[in-house]
Amino acid sequence: MSGGRQEDKKPEQSEYIILKTQSQDGNEVFFKINRGTPLMKLMTAYCDRMSVDFSYVRFLFEGSRLHGERTPEELHMEDDDQIDVVVSQDGGCMIIYV
Repeated sequence: MSGGRQEDKKPEQSEYIILKTQSQDGNEVFFKINRGTPLMKLMTAYCDRMSVDFSYVRFLFEGSRLHGERTPEELHMEDDDQIDVVVSQDGGCMIIYV
């Protein structure tokens, strides 16, 4: 018989997190990143791996645009959370026929 009281223990949170990026065409890329690392590292790694220019894509988490200085810890991200990667479309053109 144990002589001490039993303490409630929370499972320890890993220092690292696995995040999934998904492009508009359905391609998925997984990244293992430290919870305290700025997401810019993941974003540039994605662009390098997919051979896309950083200025042509946007990264969204839960519908909001990600900023590279934020960390998974700040955004309360969990394992297997998804970051959507979309091609940015700036401007546009309207043709008026007279």
